[in-house]
Amino acid sequence: MAVRVRCITDPVCVWSWASEPAVRGLMTEFGAGLGWTFTMGGLAREFPPGGMVKQWLEASAETGMPADPRVWFDGPMSSSYPACMAVKAASEQVADGGYSYLRALREGIFCHGRKLDTSEALVEEARGAGLALDRFRSDLGSHAIVESFGADLEIARDVPPEARDAGKVRCSQPMGQERVPLPTLRFEGEGDEVRWLFGYASPEDYREAAMAVGAQPSGDARPGVLDALRRFGRMAAPELAVVCDLPAPRVESELAQLALEWRVRLVAVLAGRLWEAA
Repeated sequence: MAVRVRCITDPVCVWSWASEPAVRGLMTEFGAGLGWTFTMGGLAREFPPGGMVKQWLEASAETGMPADPRVWFDGPMSSSYPACMAVKAASEQVADGGYSYLRALREGIFCHGRKLDTSEALVEEARGAGLALDRFRSDLGSHAIVESFGADLEIARDVPPEARDAGKVRCSQPMGQERVPLPTLRFEGEGDEVRWLFGYASPEDYREAAMAVGAQPSGDARPGVLDALRRFGRMAAPELAVVCDLPAPRVESELAQLALEWRVRLVAVLAGRLWEAA
């Protein structure tokens, strides 16, 4: 039986973006031994004036994940709720619970400065992600998706005692409603054994929590840098370091060599960069 992992997150949460190395590291090491559910936590019904520039730059500097905060200066996003509902709509037609579409949104928002808070923009991202557009449009506008997102919000607002004891209660903007910090991960093994991670945590913390409830590594060899890019698509160097289990300098060296051989391409970001297989 797979260990169940509930990831309470949001497409516009920069610390969830910063946690992608840890998430992809678990997906690689444990494979089918983990069953993922992505719950949309509703970061902000309305963003505050000035947006999230400071938070984005701080997260990028601390974790090495790329970010371009200029989206907050040129027609800033008004809310994260439309993107959350779009992930719920995508999850209706893909087997990964909407993760691949969630990732596409994050790259668009954090790396390419796209204002993804309208139906039209979210449908375009669905096109790039290979989703069936007619179904996506229908699902995105349905009452069922509104209800599904509402259920996710209730989960995020059901703050467990462990979060209160750790002083990890947060509030969504602008209503000030209590919720868990984003991201929050809940690991549940057989026998209802549970471990929580509240907020940003290291890949080592993710691994420890998974194993504490009975998850076992798949035993498969870690991929090389090029194979990791072929599996996941675009990746930042910190993600490759975790997924490939390599030191950061080794990752940078291999990327440089692969670029010289025209086997990978650099995708420039204002603060940082992504890489993709050529």
